[in-house]
Amino acid sequence: MNGESLPIEEKAHHTVRNYAGKMSLIIVFLSVIWSVFQLYTSGFGILDAMRLRAIHIIFLLIFTFLLYPINKKERKSLSNRINRPPLFDLVLVLLSIISFGYLLVNYSSIALRGGYLVTLDYVFGAIGILLVFEAARRVVGNLAILALIFLLYNFLGVYIPGDFGHGGFSIKRVTEFMFWGSQGIFGIAIGVSSTFVFLFILFGSFLRLSGFSQFINDLALTIAGRSPGGPAKVAVLASSMMGMINGSAIANVATTGTITIPLMKQNGYKARFAAAVEAVASTGGQFAPPIMGAAGFVMAEYLGVPYTTIMLAAIIPAFLYYLTLILIVHFEAKKLGLKGISKENIPNVVQVLKTQGHLLIPLIVLIGLLFAGYTPIYAAVFSIIASVVASWLRKETRMGVKKIIQALEEGAKGAIGVGVACATIGVVIGTVSLTGLGLTLGYTILESVNDSLLVAGLLVMLMSIVLGMGVPGVAAYVIVATVSAPVLIDLGVSPIAAHMFVLIYACLSNITPPVALASYVAAGIANTNQTKVSYTAVKLGLTGFIMPFFFIFDPILLFDGHVTTDFVIAALSATLGVMALSAGLQGWLFTRINIVVRILLFTVSILMIDPTLMSDMIGGGLFILLLVWQFFTRKKNNVKIDATEPVAK
Repeated sequence: MNGESLPIEEKAHHTVRNYAGKMSLIIVFLSVIWSVFQLYTSGFGILDAMRLRAIHIIFLLIFTFLLYPINKKERKSLSNRINRPPLFDLVLVLLSIISFGYLLVNYSSIALRGGYLVTLDYVFGAIGILLVFEAARRVVGNLAILALIFLLYNFLGVYIPGDFGHGGFSIKRVTEFMFWGSQGIFGIAIGVSSTFVFLFILFGSFLRLSGFSQFINDLALTIAGRSPGGPAKVAVLASSMMGMINGSAIANVATTGTITIPLMKQNGYKARFAAAVEAVASTGGQFAPPIMGAAGFVMAEYLGVPYTTIMLAAIIPAFLYYLTLILIVHFEAKKLGLKGISKENIPNVVQVLKTQGHLLIPLIVLIGLLFAGYTPIYAAVFSIIASVVASWLRKETRMGVKKIIQALEEGAKGAIGVGVACATIGVVIGTVSLTGLGLTLGYTILESVNDSLLVAGLLVMLMSIVLGMGVPGVAAYVIVATVSAPVLIDLGVSPIAAHMFVLIYACLSNITPPVALASYVAAGIANTNQTKVSYTAVKLGLTGFIMPFFFIFDPILLFDGHVTTDFVIAALSATLGVMALSAGLQGWLFTRINIVVRILLFTVSILMIDPTLMSDMIGGGLFILLLVWQFFTRKKNNVKIDATEPVAK
């Protein structure tokens, strides 16, 4: 190990300290202890929620202060290996253990005396809150600023006129609510981090080190590698799978993007386009079943429904999102006259499945346990065990002790960013609850939109994107589910449609300017302009921005497990709709198309994504006319449409 097993995202951006010698071994040891603790308490042990969350936060703070630099000056020198952390950070580590350890020791006695707090309780509570903010400043800077604004609102609301003002709260009351209560730092967000999120990040680490990433890449090559623009299609397929598992668009771009983006550029795609494809593909993984980057498990908790209900509902939105992206890269390849990867560079599908197919066993175990009715936490624990057992089936993929330790280490380190974000979000959610801001905001929106679901949807979309900017996927969803989703539900939208609506837009904040972090990371790998990549990514991900508006009006596209005629028609028409949208965006169908046809195709896409029968009939009729016209135009110009042959530039 010795510091060399840092997650690729961290190594690529030099965001963490690189230790040498004994300190490196201490980091590995602590990582393994934390991961084993989380596995045991989730799968086999019994520990009440408050204590589990407190211990989880202690580990989060310890790792943050040991690994993350104090300021920009130190960050510039992170490529150098060091032997020990600064003394100041060791003091913060000690304070973290003392303050949250104090809660662990005294929580039961405080509960027995009816929640009455003494001065020392307030002191340690205030220290704990400050430590969380310092951790957030280092790890998720933008979120720390947002949380600080919310925290100050508790004190300064008394000076705000109108509906958003309130009577104000004392420091004691805020400290009690945020630290000692169950709706602040120790609320649902950190509860999610200490269970679902940690386990699925750990699961992703075990899958990667068992060779699953290479298997997915090889399988994607066999499926799409030889078609025009094959490398881009491989990037879409591989990034969707890995993004679904690791739950972080940014981390996924930083890992898979280092392979897929150069490959796309070598194939002939522009750097800007290649970076945008990777960013969009990685972003969609956060709402793609069966894992949905762990956000789906949180949604199931919020709605009180089985996770399989959420997973089934996400199938069509994820399918349409990725179908659009696949078609766009195909049409772009046809425009540029790009070929696929040569046959000799494509793995044999039979050989791939024979040598690596056993690595699918953990996913099969996960899905099987979920559909059998077991909890996601139980399923995750045994899927991690299954990933180790499956790796032993072939010598080439066998995980030894060293790799298991490395997976435990990477899993722990990968959970830091999301965990700190979730702890910080507790302040946001706590403020919403304490001040009644959520009710006030919802009432204000409802009053201003005059019961217009379209206008309300636009406002909630903007709120979800803004609140999700710069925040890990699961953490972003927790924020918007608390603040935004109730507005739509109050207007009559089904709860699952409202939550899926805000989840998708929170995820899309990763590619939405001005804080399009996934796009920016991809642009860095592609060595191209960040702003242009983010705007291109919005274009490529346009289906994701359009589609949610249709299922808040009619949730039939959110599959409930019952195959009906209406559902089949709606799904097929939406599929044709995104085909039309892809062609219109890229200016290519059977041949190049002019601006008028592109506008007509965009109109067709809106009509056909809309699940109403009349709009489907009108859109379908117009689409058929355009296809016939394109076919004869192609014949007239003698343009080849064989999918395996390139078209001349």
